[in-house]
Amino acid sequence: MAPSVSSIKSRPVAVLGAGVLGRRIACTWAAGGWDVRIHDPNDKQRTAALHYIQNNISTYINVTGAMSGNVQAFEDLTEAVKDTWTVIEAVPEELSLKVDTFAELEKAAPKDAILASNSSSYKSSEMLEKVGTETRKRIMNTHYMMPPENRIVELMTDGETNEDIFYFYMERLKELQLHPIVAKRESTGFVLNRIWAAIKRECLTVLAEGVSSPEELDKVWIEMFSGGNMGPCAMMDAVGLDTVKFIEEHYIRDRELSGEKTVDFLKNYIKQGKLGGKSGKGGFYPAGYTTKTRGENTHSHENLHAPSLYMLDLGLNSLSDPLHSGRIVIGSPDGRKLRTIVSGQALPDGLDISLKTGRIYWTNMGIPESNDGTVQSCRLDGSDIKTIIQPGSVHTPKQLIIDQEGDRLYFCDREGMRVMRCKIDGSEHETLIKRGDWRDEKDAANQMNWCVGVSINKKEGKFYWTQKGLSKGGKGRIFRANIEMPEGQNAEDRTDIELLFSGLPEPIDMEIDEDNQQLFWTDRGDPPMGNSLNSVKLSELKSLKEGEKNPQYDILARQLHEAIGLKLDQVNRHIYLTDLGGSVYRCAMDGKDKKRVYEEEFSFSGITLAHV
Repeated sequence: MAPSVSSIKSRPVAVLGAGVLGRRIACTWAAGGWDVRIHDPNDKQRTAALHYIQNNISTYINVTGAMSGNVQAFEDLTEAVKDTWTVIEAVPEELSLKVDTFAELEKAAPKDAILASNSSSYKSSEMLEKVGTETRKRIMNTHYMMPPENRIVELMTDGETNEDIFYFYMERLKELQLHPIVAKRESTGFVLNRIWAAIKRECLTVLAEGVSSPEELDKVWIEMFSGGNMGPCAMMDAVGLDTVKFIEEHYIRDRELSGEKTVDFLKNYIKQGKLGGKSGKGGFYPAGYTTKTRGENTHSHENLHAPSLYMLDLGLNSLSDPLHSGRIVIGSPDGRKLRTIVSGQALPDGLDISLKTGRIYWTNMGIPESNDGTVQSCRLDGSDIKTIIQPGSVHTPKQLIIDQEGDRLYFCDREGMRVMRCKIDGSEHETLIKRGDWRDEKDAANQMNWCVGVSINKKEGKFYWTQKGLSKGGKGRIFRANIEMPEGQNAEDRTDIELLFSGLPEPIDMEIDEDNQQLFWTDRGDPPMGNSLNSVKLSELKSLKEGEKNPQYDILARQLHEAIGLKLDQVNRHIYLTDLGGSVYRCAMDGKDKKRVYEEEFSFSGITLAHV
C-alpha cells in the first residue's frame, strides 16, 4: 500500500548520489518545500552538490509558495535515509553497485519508504537480487530527465511494485510541476529513452560510415525538429561519450545488437580522452561548445559543465563608504543575476576556492597607505568568515591562488613588495620574495618593486609573479623563481630569480595552463599593448640579461577597461576576465570569440570559478 499524505508530511526525501542528476533531483524536491538529504561518499561531490543547490534553487519552480526545504549532505547512508518517506537512487550506472545499494536500503531505510532508481539504462527488476519479497513491492524506477528545464519523469514497475504507489507518487511529482508518465510494462530504456536510444544509434552509424559530420547532422536536426536548440551529437557530447557508450552496451546485451558502428566507433574518441563537454578535450565538438553565455538559446543538456563564477567587487561605486563596501558575488556564464554572499570588505582584490575544504579565500588590500591588509576565508555560502592572515602581517595583498594539491595559498603584497605563502589555514606564513622594506621611505616610494600577480607551475617547480611598475608607466616586469627556496638563502638574497619580461605596460594578474605549459596575464596599461590579455609558451622563456629583448608573446584580446582578473576554465577551455570598468568577459584559450558575460556598475577585481 502507498503511504498517506499525512504520514509523510514532516519526513524528508533522500537522494543517493550527488552527481549532475542527483543534485538536480535534490534541488527540485527542495524547491517544492521538502527537506532533502543527499548521500555521497565523496566529500567534494557533497560540497559541490550543496553549493549547486544554494546557487541554483531560485531557478527551480516553487509552486507551493512556501519556503524551500532544508538540504543536508551525508557521508553515512544510514543517517541520510533515517525517517525518509522516499529514497531516490542516483548512483553510478553499475548494476552490482545498484544491487548492493538496494540491499543496504532494505536494512537502513524505513520499512514503508518508497525506493526509486533513477537509472536510465537498467530496469529496477535487475536490482532485486538481494532484497526480499515485501521490499520489492515498494521499489520502482523514477527516471528524471534534466530538471529544471526538462521536467519529465518516467515511472516504471520492477514487475512486483504495488500499483497504488504509482498514483501516489505521480501526485507528489505533479505538486512539484514535474510531468510524470508511467510505462505500461517493463522496458529497457523506458519510453522516451528507448526512442532516443534508437536516434543516437542511427546518428552514430551515420558518423561511423562517414555519411555526415556532427555539425551537418545537428544542423539538419535543429532545423527540422528542435526549433533552434540542440542536435543529437551535441547532446551526446553534453552527457558524455563514455556514458553514451555505457548505455549503448546495455542495449546491445539486452537486445543482441551489433556494436560495430556504435560502441566501437565511440571507443575511438574515448581512447583519446575525448569524452565530450566534461573532459577538457571535447568530443564530437571542441571543448566548451555546450557551455553557453548570456543571450544564447540553451537546451536542457547545455551548461551541464558550466562553472559557477565568483567575482570580487571592490565597492568603489559606493557613495557612502567606498573603502569598506567590497563584496564577493556569484554568477554564471549565462549572465544569471549576481548574488552577493559576502559584503563589507576593505578593497578585496584576489580570490580562489577550494572544494576540498568547502571554502573561499580572498585578500583585502585595506587602506593602501596603511599596513592593514588581510587574507580572509569563508564557507561557500558566505558564512563563518575568518581572518587567516591578520592585519600587520601583510601590507596590501593582491592576487591570491591556491595550490590545490599542496593546500597552500600564494599571494602578492603590493606595497609590502613581497610574494608570500602560507598553509590553507594561515599557518606557516612565509615570505618567498622580498624586493624592499616598506618601512624604509626610499623603498616605499619605489613602485617598480610592487608585486601584484602570482601563479605556480608545479610541473616546472617554479612560481611566477608580476611587478607592475608605475601606473601606465611601461616598465612592468615578470619574474620567476623556484618553489623551493635555495638552501641557505632567504627572500632577500635568493639567487634563483629570473627576469622574463621587462618594459611591459602594466602587467597585473596571471595564471599558468600546466597542461599546455602556457603563461597568461592581464595588462591594464595603455593601449594598444595594454588593457589586454596576453600569453606566451613557457618553452619560449629564458632569463633576460641587461639589454636583451623580451621574448615574442601573443596579445590575445584587447579593449578591456582597466584589466584585472584572470581565470582559466580547463574543462571548457575558456578564459574569464574582469576589469575595473564593471565587465566580465569570456573568450577561448586563443582569445577568440570574446563575449561579455556581465556589464555592471561595479569595479571588478579578482575572479575564480568552480565546477559544481
